[in-house]
Amino acid sequence: MKDKKNLAIADKSLIRDVRRMIKEARESVAVAVNTGLTMLYWRIGGRISKEILKDSRAEYGEAIVSTLSRQLQVEYGRGFSEKNLRHMIHFAEVFADESIVSTLWRQLSWSHFKEIIYQKDVMRRDFYAEMCRIERWSVRTLRQKIGSMLYERTAISKKPGELIRHEIDSLRKDDQLTPDLVFKDPYLLDFLGIQDRYLEKDIEDAILRELEQFLLELGAGFSFIARQKRIQVDNDDYYIDLLFFNRKLKRLLAIDLKLGDFKPADKGQMELYLRWLDKYERQENELPPMGLVLCSGKKRETVELLALENSGIRVAEYMIELPPRKILEQKLRTAIEQARQRFENRHDLAAGRNDDVPTR
Repeated sequence: MKDKKNLAIADKSLIRDVRRMIKEARESVAVAVNTGLTMLYWRIGGRISKEILKDSRAEYGEAIVSTLSRQLQVEYGRGFSEKNLRHMIHFAEVFADESIVSTLWRQLSWSHFKEIIYQKDVMRRDFYAEMCRIERWSVRTLRQKIGSMLYERTAISKKPGELIRHEIDSLRKDDQLTPDLVFKDPYLLDFLGIQDRYLEKDIEDAILRELEQFLLELGAGFSFIARQKRIQVDNDDYYIDLLFFNRKLKRLLAIDLKLGDFKPADKGQMELYLRWLDKYERQENELPPMGLVLCSGKKRETVELLALENSGIRVAEYMIELPPRKILEQKLRTAIEQARQRFENRHDLAAGRNDDVPTR
């Protein structure tokens, strides 16, 4: 009887191990096939592009693609339709550097690339490619991120072009996320399902009910730690609305929810939270905690004068109901233009001060 029991246990262990081996092998084969196909499509696109460049006539290019498609479909099937060949050509054109694309195609599928290559702005395209690689987005998640205008909502999009390029290149080289690649403004919280009148507690309750969705909106690497985290200073009790940790940034994140506009007093409150967390909760290998004040509105000059980033504090609006896409696009476009103009003004002011320094 005992031998039968041991045999049954061994059988379960054996089945589990064999299943794991089969699953790992299948995944490995799938990755290898995907990498091979994506590499093939890039090389086919590049080869067709070179052929088309031999003749400047547009009709020549059209004829080449059409003829080649008919021949390939007879031999290899619908995967080489004229439409797909044009995808391949565009793929090779926008990702001309093989050293860059060879890193990406180990993580991204052909379906990922078809979503990314039609982003017209090169910074936006590189942002989605690298974030998709780092955070391992599914194709569905990538589409959702693009649809929600993630790039335009991140802090990095508010910077001048050369700084955006520097951060994206650093991400590509070192796989290191920065706060400007993680934090957004605004945060889209329409999934909470809150309508009409509500209190801060209602938002907090809804976030916990939809925690998985909220974590997706926050970004990869976040884990939930506490709600209404109690801290005590001089026998006075204070409560942090929500506390998270981001393993990629190696920081605690305190979130304070506000119904109205951001107020200067909110900065002092958040600074107290961050200093307490830094003193009592921060672990040895962690970076200083950061704070995010989520409010329904904010006044630009108030936020600018407080120089919040020097304190590790971010302020962002949240949207319970999404406006029409055109209105959101215009709002984000205006915010980006204003932020870049402020950066240029600060740069010019600093340059002017340096020019005023007398030389000896």
